Amino acid sequence: MRERVEEALESIRPVLQADGGDLELVAIEGNVVKLKLKGACSSCPMAAVTLKQGVEVRLKAIVPEVDRVEAV
Repeated sequence: MRERVEEALESIRPVLQADGGDLELVAIEGNVVKLKLKGACSSCPMAAVTLKQGVEVRLKAIVPEVDRVEAV
């Protein structure tokens, strides 16, 4: 599953990078993906929305086993 999550994140990453942000896969615990938001995303007031409504939705569509995404 890790490889598929990493591939999915690579497809999401350019959108974040276009706004000066990025993300890093920290861990996968069970079906929970733990990510660290970086760059502009780390201090953005909309980071939680981006994580849940953007990254999590897209990641779950590509890797259905993912239950949720958490920021660390």
